[in-house]
Amino acid sequence: MVLALPAQLTLAEASACLRQLAQGLSEQSTEVALDASALTRFDSAALSVLLELRRQSLARGLGFSVLGLPAPLASLAALYGVSDLLGQASAAKR
Repeated sequence: MVLALPAQLTLAEASACLRQLAQGLSEQSTEVALDASALTRFDSAALSVLLELRRQSLARGLGFSVLGLPAPLASLAALYGVSDLLGQASAAKR
């Protein structure tokens, strides 16, 4: 099952989004896949949400991947040095 991020994920939405997606983690048995393709409006809080979900997934022994990360967010992840944590190392180097 793939968990989808909303179209907008800024500091104002981050806490509620994290709570909702964290609930979805409990339904996963082997891998957490996040679909970020709907993201159109975001700030650095989106990275914080992704990194926290990664932390929670790994703490539960689950795999973690991000699908469809928008190029501007991938660039922000590269700027902050966290591309590898999101599985975006090759995308960020393009």
